[in-house]
Amino acid sequence: MTKTTPRRVAVIDIGKTNAKVVVIDTQSGQQLGARSTANTIRTDGPYPHADVDMLWQFMIGALSALHTEVGVDGISITTHGATGALLAGDELALPVLDYEFEGPESVTESYASVRPEFAESLSPKLPNGLNWGAQLFWQSRQFPEAFARVTAIVPYPQYWAWRLTGKLASEVTSLGCHTDLWAPDHRTFSSMVDGLGWRALFPDVLPATTILGTLRPELAAATSLPAETPVTCGIHDSNASLLSHLGRHEAPFTIVSTGTWTILMTVGGDTGSLDPNKDSLANVDAYGRPVPTARFMGGREFDMLVPEIAEPTEADLAHVIDHDVQALPSFVPGVGAFGRRRGNWTVDPDALTPGQRTAAASLYLALMAEACLGLCGLGRSITLEGPLARNRLFGAALAQLAGVPVMASGDATGTSLGASLLFGGALTIGDDSHALPVLQAEGWDAYVERWRQRAAE
Repeated sequence: MTKTTPRRVAVIDIGKTNAKVVVIDTQSGQQLGARSTANTIRTDGPYPHADVDMLWQFMIGALSALHTEVGVDGISITTHGATGALLAGDELALPVLDYEFEGPESVTESYASVRPEFAESLSPKLPNGLNWGAQLFWQSRQFPEAFARVTAIVPYPQYWAWRLTGKLASEVTSLGCHTDLWAPDHRTFSSMVDGLGWRALFPDVLPATTILGTLRPELAAATSLPAETPVTCGIHDSNASLLSHLGRHEAPFTIVSTGTWTILMTVGGDTGSLDPNKDSLANVDAYGRPVPTARFMGGREFDMLVPEIAEPTEADLAHVIDHDVQALPSFVPGVGAFGRRRGNWTVDPDALTPGQRTAAASLYLALMAEACLGLCGLGRSITLEGPLARNRLFGAALAQLAGVPVMASGDATGTSLGASLLFGGALTIGDDSHALPVLQAEGWDAYVERWRQRAAE
């Protein structure tokens, strides 16, 4: 199919917490329109699973409305990782499993005997279904008859691309996202995939930038979009955020993609410091290259720590430091550099004002991010994408801790913008990020040292 460069790209962005469709102007990088909805998990059926029917109806409605409002010339797709679909012909063989479901833990011992070594997959053992390979293994053992019907295993972005176009594909950024299914250094499937006889079930691996096809005729009719509207293969969301930075910064550089997860990726970094026991791994970028990565559930933890957000004042910050108000990891068990530690406060958090609590949580996230840098490596600069780019205290604290420039992206839709780049038309968009100040606060160094000592206990 001839590669086109559409002007108005509708990005279907399925995050773990929210789903949205955003129209990006590929010449200016500006958002022209958007629709969003909560991404809820269904608990009926054999196990907790994605509500793909709800998401599908949302997508079709959003595409139709946005095409009426601003026009849509192309469609790109990005989703969270650790998720995929088992197809039996033109339907799901089993529901799309929620990666937070603990079911795969029941086969931990037998799965350990088949999963590849970390040196091959650069994928650590993660809890529940965070290793997509563990999900597949559990499903194959728990539902052997349904699994025997499977005709294709597709990563989550490519599932939606298939529903839109009828064309099947696999893609490396989702295959290389702590799945145990990929060998990043060899740029091919892991030995486990062949050992379990699954390779033939995966469609051809295509670049994320591939135009997979055009809209199915019935979808073009339902949305009023032109039948020739092109659809890209799709990309993992953290790698979508990364895409707009490739070739823009001097390597090594660090990108911090934030949302439900806070994911630190150092392009051009060394994978030698990755620790499978501390939730660090290699992601695979859109060009198939390993990218040292460390992460924690920063957005989820912030929501748990801060029931009422308030912009911290200097007095709030001073109170937190002077009174040793600290949140200590980890409030989401099993993930992050301190996944084996149970989170706690050094004081009663209910006695804090909203501003003080927001300040303490922001400092906590910065300290957690610095710990991640010790695993994935520190670039010459750090760029923040997503919600944490707007948290001034977090950025200032991280700048002080890291000792390199920390930039906040001026774009609130880093993932969506990155996904729009799959068509290639916006790679020359200028960098609208801005440098953040470095935190200056009396008592800060001692506060940091106390936090590090406690976190290591």
